[in-house]
Amino acid sequence: MKKIIIAIISIICFQQAEAQTDTIPIYKKYPEIPVFDIMIAPDSTKFTKDDLKKKKPTIIMLFSPDCEHCKHATKDLLEHIDLFKKAQIVMVASLNFDHIKKFYDEFKLADYPNIIVGRDSRFYLGTLYKIHNYPSLFVYNKKGKFVKSFDSSVKMEELADAL
Repeated sequence: MKKIIIAIISIICFQQAEAQTDTIPIYKKYPEIPVFDIMIAPDSTKFTKDDLKKKKPTIIMLFSPDCEHCKHATKDLLEHIDLFKKAQIVMVASLNFDHIKKFYDEFKLADYPNIIVGRDSRFYLGTLYKIHNYPSLFVYNKKGKFVKSFDSSVKMEELADAL
């Protein structure tokens, strides 16, 4: 009986150890733009992966409207917007829509047709990408395949080169 119990415990421990060695993030295992559902500024209409323009590189930027690093990155992005004319940029936050709308208005993001700003109320993308820092950026090529990710501050030239 002891041998059976020890064998069962060993199997359980082995399975636990094996499960923990699988550290490849989901977005790298399935390297396509993930399915998502956000409510976009200014009017909280629904926007999904299917609404993205086909055959255009995509940058998904997870941010927080009250984060100073995010504000700085957005300002820097807008100063270098010419580098991203051929890309679509999806900025996603999970805070209350009023905070996102204020951020949207403050940076006059309505003036940039290639930038979409929205709310992920369930923090789905944050969980999928295992966000640790804001802003976090994920670059996909024009075929929708994952290229590169960036945490926190990134030089806009380096981000543009990843496209």
